[in-house]
This record gives sequence, C-alpha cells and structure tokens, in this order.
Amino acid sequence: MNDENNAILETPITVLGAGSWGTSLAILLARNGQPVNLWGHDPHQVRQMQQTRLNARYLPGVIFPPTLTLCHDLPAALYNTQDILIALPSHAFVDILTQIKPHLLPEARLVWGTKGLTTEKELLHVAAIRILGQQRDLAVLSGPSFAAELAKKSPTAITLAANNSAFSAALIARFSNDYFRIYTSDDMTGVETAGVIKNVLAIAAGMIAGSGLGANTLSALITRGLVEMKKFGIALGGQADTFYGLAGLGDLILSCTDSQSRNRRFGTAISQGKSAQAALAEIGQAVEGYYNIETVYQLAQQRHICMPITEQIYQVIYQKIPLQTAIQTLFSRTLKGETA
Repeated sequence: MNDENNAILETPITVLGAGSWGTSLAILLARNGQPVNLWGHDPHQVRQMQQTRLNARYLPGVIFPPTLTLCHDLPAALYNTQDILIALPSHAFVDILTQIKPHLLPEARLVWGTKGLTTEKELLHVAAIRILGQQRDLAVLSGPSFAAELAKKSPTAITLAANNSAFSAALIARFSNDYFRIYTSDDMTGVETAGVIKNVLAIAAGMIAGSGLGANTLSALITRGLVEMKKFGIALGGQADTFYGLAGLGDLILSCTDSQSRNRRFGTAISQGKSAQAALAEIGQAVEGYYNIETVYQLAQQRHICMPITEQIYQVIYQKIPLQTAIQTLFSRTLKGETA
C-alpha cells in the first residue's frame, strides 16, 4: 500500500445508517484500523450501542473495534469528514442527502451500499447529482453480501462503481483486507439497476420456497430473471457485462437462494397468506423489493420493456392474484427462442 493510501486510513469516514448493513460495514472499516463514525437516527439505539459496544438487535455478539465511534448528532458525525458512506433504505436516500448537504465539506465524497430506487423513481446516483451537483465524487458498493456473514469475516467479494478513479482507489484502500475483496467498475447505472431487480426477483424466490415448488422452478426464475435484469438495466443505460458479474448474477443467486435475504423472507410470508404489512412487520427491516416493485413495473410499462416475471410479481403483491395463476400466465406465454 502506498503512502497516499496509508494517509487515507488515518482520516475518518462516516457511515450513515446503523442497521445491519451499515453496522457491518462500519465494523469492517474500523477493523482495518481507520477512525469510523457510525451515525444512527434512533437516539435510544445509539445510546445502547455506546454502552454495550455492539449492535445487539442486528449483529449480536459482534464487538465494535475501538476506532468505531457512535453518533446521533448528524452535523457532528459529518464534521471535518471527507468520505461518507450511506447505508440507509432507498426510500430515505433523498431525505438524507438533503439533510447532509449543508454540512458537507466542499471536497466531501459519497459512497453508498443502498440498493433500490428513490421515491422519485430515480437511480441513486441520479438523485445524488441532482441534489449535490455534477462535480461531487460518487460511488456505489453492491454485490452478494449478507451483513451477518461479513461481520463474522466470511470471505466476501463485491463490486465498486465510481465516477472518479482516485475516489475508487481510496475506497479500495479503506475496505480491502484478507476477507473482503473489491472488483471495480465504471458502470454505476448497471450496478444500481442490478441491485434493484435482484431484490424484486428475490421476492419471487421466496414465494417459490413458501409454496414448495422446488429447485426446477427456482432455477427457471433465476435464469429468466437475469434476462429481465439485463433488459431493464440496458434500457436505463447500463452495460450488458455488468449483469453477469457480482452486482448482477452474484447478488441474484445470493438473494434468491438463502433465507437471510429479507426480500426472500417477505415473498415466503406472502405465499403463506400474510398481508404485505404483516410480512413487513414480521421482518422488522426495510424490504427494498417491496418498495421498488411498483416503480419497476411502471417504468417497464412506460419504456415497453418486456419483463413478464416482474409483471406477475407485481400482480401477486398489488392485485392479489394467486401465485399459481401468475405461474400459469407465465407458462402460457407464446413459445420462443431462449435468446429472443
């Protein structure tokens, strides 16, 4: 590691969001020896974490490194900090950008681990440019990564897409260690759209699991869902290769095959007859696919993107059609070549 990167590790980074993912990333950064401010919006939760030095709700048993500082005061958390990591749900993304804008240093740089669309139907980097301006250094982290496994030091590889190579290099220096590996990309649009669609498809995977439909059905979902992911991402300006990488196929496999995925658990609850609100309450954390499915459906309709699986997921959740009816609709479509 060169002297410039060593200097980066001596400067603080602020993580906004003390949920499972934000806390896990903050722990990773602090384990790498750098000063980390972890900000949470709930003062009671922050006080509890200050006293116990762990996040008992989301990552029980994982002790905070000594260089991790808990904060509830947002301006104080951002004070004199160049690098900021956002780990909040997508529906809160615009609000947090608006809140932090007056407190940012002119040279402040933002990276986020959020997957989803804003409530204004924007990709996150589009919202960041609109709110913070064209000149701001921005990046997105995405890929197959469960917070609990990362906190336990399970080897993890993800994608980093940035609009500035110096910022990308700084983030690689901050995050990389012997169990966390970063692969770089210049396709922020593709990385973000992959994260959006994989959440939606994970809901369908949960429905399949909850209905006992088996491996054949799940394999078909993942494979044909990847086609829809690529179509949607390319239509919004992403690069085709991105969807076969960690942020695309990698994250899709992870979220569709393991019940640690909140979206998958949500789909399972829906298939068992629970209402969306009951399923959300049971999970107790943001379910990005639920918040984004209606927007994805609307964008696909507006742009004439053929996404039959996504359409049927929307129909099951919002129009209350039976899952079996949705499957019959998919299997009665006109037969065609696989690459058509």
